[in-house]
Amino acid sequence: MAVKTVWSINHACGHEADRDLSDRAADRRAGFAEWLAKQECTDCWRASKVGDEQDKAAWLKAKRAEEQAESEAWSQQYRMPPLEGTERAVAWGVRCRHQVLSAAYTALVVEGDTSETEWEGIEEAVRSVTRAGWWIDQRSSEPDDLIELLQAATEVDRPTENPHF
Repeated sequence: MAVKTVWSINHACGHEADRDLSDRAADRRAGFAEWLAKQECTDCWRASKVGDEQDKAAWLKAKRAEEQAESEAWSQQYRMPPLEGTERAVAWGVRCRHQVLSAAYTALVVEGDTSETEWEGIEEAVRSVTRAGWWIDQRSSEPDDLIELLQAATEVDRPTENPHF
């Protein structure tokens, strides 16, 4: 006699469903059916995820608003110029600039050998980079690379990779 392939599952949510387990090895079907009985049915699981996704989206929106307010306050405090780009890019760029510079200050000044006077020079170079996209692109950079990145961004006569264009 063959091991059955369709199992009637009484889920933890109280719903009952027939489940085809033919895609599992015969010796694993009973254990999987037992595990399924401890779970919510597919419909209940999906319904709970919609709520979770809405909660996650609301949390993320609140977190982004908090980060944005903090970044804008920081920008005003340190007299950072407004960034250029689309509305969405500017908002993201302001957050990225704040995060990059906060991490760099900690690494270079607090934990490193850069003096406050040297940092003020770095801040002046930072003020000349106003393209939001540049800050977005640097969001994953290492704090120790900031000076070199700023030098590259502020070079007036950058050589092109292909001199024919």
